[in-house]
Amino acid sequence: MTININNLNNQAQVHQNKQTQVKQQAAQSASTSAQVKQVGHDSVSLTPQAKQLNELQKKANDAPVVDQQKVAELKKAIAAGDYKVDPQKLAVSIANFEFDLI
Repeated sequence: MTININNLNNQAQVHQNKQTQVKQQAAQSASTSAQVKQVGHDSVSLTPQAKQLNELQKKANDAPVVDQQKVAELKKAIAAGDYKVDPQKLAVSIANFEFDLI
């Protein structure tokens, strides 16, 4: 950019310099906003573990509420010594539970 030092008080020169500065600032602003728009693309991806956890949470929410009457009956049977555990049935139940988690 050149400045006419012979005619510093010339309003036309000052006005032209200001217009040039405004144009440069506008171009910089446009360039900056274009860069911001390009950078603004975010994305999210869930890991398989997160998807599995989400499915387990849905299953837990859909599970039936605890039957308090059955719990009370089991407590009475255990306290009285009448509750007998079938080891094979227990093993099958545990295995089924583990397979359902997978």
